[in-house]
Amino acid sequence: MTHRNRKLAGILNLHDFEVAARKKLPRPIFGYVYNAAEDRKTYRANRTAFDDYRFVPRTFVNVSSISLETTLFGETHQAPFGIAPMGISAISAYRGDLVLAQAARAAGIPMILSGASLIPMEEVAASGGTDWFQAYLPGTPDAIEALIKRVERAGFKNLVVTLDYPVPPNPEHNIRSGFSSPLKPTARLAVDGLLRPRWLLDTFCRTLLRHGMPHFENNYAERGAPIISRHVARDFSGRSHFDWEYLDLVRRLWSGRLVVKGVLHPEDAVRARQAGVDGIILSNHGGRQLDGTVSPLQVLPRVVADVPDIPIMIDSGFRRGSDVIKALALGASFVFLGRPFNYAAACAGDAGVRHAATLLADEMRRDMALLGVTEIGGLSRENLYETSRLAAGH
Repeated sequence: MTHRNRKLAGILNLHDFEVAARKKLPRPIFGYVYNAAEDRKTYRANRTAFDDYRFVPRTFVNVSSISLETTLFGETHQAPFGIAPMGISAISAYRGDLVLAQAARAAGIPMILSGASLIPMEEVAASGGTDWFQAYLPGTPDAIEALIKRVERAGFKNLVVTLDYPVPPNPEHNIRSGFSSPLKPTARLAVDGLLRPRWLLDTFCRTLLRHGMPHFENNYAERGAPIISRHVARDFSGRSHFDWEYLDLVRRLWSGRLVVKGVLHPEDAVRARQAGVDGIILSNHGGRQLDGTVSPLQVLPRVVADVPDIPIMIDSGFRRGSDVIKALALGASFVFLGRPFNYAAACAGDAGVRHAATLLADEMRRDMALLGVTEIGGLSRENLYETSRLAAGH
């Protein structure tokens, strides 16, 4: 058994990957992935929201065969979950964007390439691992059109536009962990790297030797800033003036499937549907933006009721197969997970990501069997009991 296989043998759930990644990654890199806004109230709310529901199992059901196959936009996936977009994945894992895409393809699940990724979208698309791309829209119509043309030329079929980033969030946790974007070369950054020699050699040095300094490749139609720079700063400005007319513009420019991400208010979901989007991802950015925000799971039933005719997907806070099952039972069409797959790639590359997907799928099959449900389409509110009813004595 190789060292990597022995390490994965001790990873029994997605929480374990976070513990392992904390030991593998330098303080600033782990801090960036782990980061949540201010007092982490939104981050915690994402996890505790699942406690609002308890399962109601059915007994004496033939559960000898459990299927996780799920159809989304006419395509069949081997499980009802996929990999959410995550920035700078190629600095937490060697060639991380490609690793995530190729592992997702092997697992039969979708992966969304982040606009803040470090490997050119054309290279990732050419690998055949994904045809989903997530964009933070540039600030002008001309720049938006140029980016969309580039995404189309690269061969992506699904464009995911993130809406919940009008201004950058409070950076205090990134400051404490030593992370900036780009990273500033300092003595402390060098020490942080030296304290994690496996990451330094396996990821950073190997990247520099084989591919040169990573850049933010996909925010715009042209190449962006390097990941490490003393004088260059990434431009996060220019989005505070956005309104729904910009989404209408994107819909006119983009002929493929259009998905919006970062919606929480039901009225925003209705407006997005009026703009002609093909799907919505309910999300609070994993707790990274506005602290004290409602969990997507809490608004899911209302949004599904108000916008019943397109897929309503969801992310933020999912860690267990039981979490995925609850979201599907409440009407979600699909679930995306971010940080756990990033941690998995950092710990063990392709094998780590595939192991994470297997763990989650195995949990789902086990839990569905115990619940008495044999296929994804069989999940519904009938399988859940709201804890508020328990508290009220009903």
